[in-house]
Amino acid sequence: MRVEIDGRPVILKLEHLQRSGSFKLRGALNALLTARPARVITASGGNHGLAVATASALLALPVTVYVPETVPTAKARRIEAAGARLVRHGSTYAEAAAAAVIEARTQGSHYVHAYDDPSVIAGQGTAAAEVIEDFPGVDAFYVAVGGGGLAAGTAVAIGDRTTVAVEPEGCCALHRALKAGEPIDSPVDSVASSALGATRTGALPFAVLNNKKTTSLLVSDKELIEARDYLWEEYRLAVEPAAAAPLAAWLNARLYNALPCIILCGANTDWLPQD
Repeated sequence: MRVEIDGRPVILKLEHLQRSGSFKLRGALNALLTARPARVITASGGNHGLAVATASALLALPVTVYVPETVPTAKARRIEAAGARLVRHGSTYAEAAAAAVIEARTQGSHYVHAYDDPSVIAGQGTAAAEVIEDFPGVDAFYVAVGGGGLAAGTAVAIGDRTTVAVEPEGCCALHRALKAGEPIDSPVDSVASSALGATRTGALPFAVLNNKKTTSLLVSDKELIEARDYLWEEYRLAVEPAAAAPLAAWLNARLYNALPCIILCGANTDWLPQD
């Protein structure tokens, strides 16, 4: 979708309209079609779990999804509606993932990592590849980052173009890793943490993104909520807070790009009336 904002052309990639409500179905399907497992288990803040549950249902595979106890109601409800066994464990994605890995090893299930998996990363990169096919003049991709799977897949798919990796100030595992020179544990505190709340960026995404083609930007919760509201007010695009982070960065950073693409990554949130 090509639009002009403040007189500047920009491509909006509408991944929030994907089946399962986010780009993550791409990576989930690619991982399951590659591995061909008998049973599936994963851990997620919400969107990846819903994608794996949806992909497993399409392939008639039994699936268990671990989520932190703080998972948004809308995401938990949709995971169960997709046919998955839902297990709430711990207060963070990392705690849920640790428990899921133990169960996978015990039961012999195939564990699908949310972002530190080459098949998942490759699947996520197909979103950017589609944009380039339709708009070959795109010179930069603005991408929200949690663990880094979408950003890494994008970077692999776009060649010499720039990847602008955007994170909330309160949960920025990739930003901290790039500064430290290696993945490190990071705090998680943002309105977008259910989607972007990885405590540590993945080793594979870090290896892909740790170069001069990657620009790391941070946005405040206030900025990303304003960007989310802008998308609804101007285009009637309803996205979750995490999906608006790249637009917030583009609006506020004023980096020069002739034709940037902003990936709107998801729409799984609790839609509540406001006073």
